[in-house]
Amino acid sequence: MKEITIRIGSVQQVLDFVSLATARPFRITVSDGHHNVNGKSFLEMFCLNAQQPLKVSFDCSEEEFQQFSRDTEQFQK
Repeated sequence: MKEITIRIGSVQQVLDFVSLATARPFRITVSDGHHNVNGKSFLEMFCLNAQQPLKVSFDCSEEEFQQFSRDTEQFQK
C-alpha cells in the first residue's frame, strides 16, 4: 500500500483531483483521519474535512506510484 498526503482547498481542486484519480485503474482511498472515502467520487470527497491534510492510499506498482505522485504534485504542498 502506497500513500501520499495532499491538501485540497477549492471545488476546482476537488474536480482536478477526482479527474486524475478516475484515470487510474487502481482503487484510491482518501482519509481525513475520521472518514475514508473513494477518491474517484466527487460527492464522497466533499464528506472530508479539507481544513487539514488528507491521506491518499492506493495499491499499485512502483511505476504507477511515481506517475500518480507526479500528476498530483500540485496537491502535495
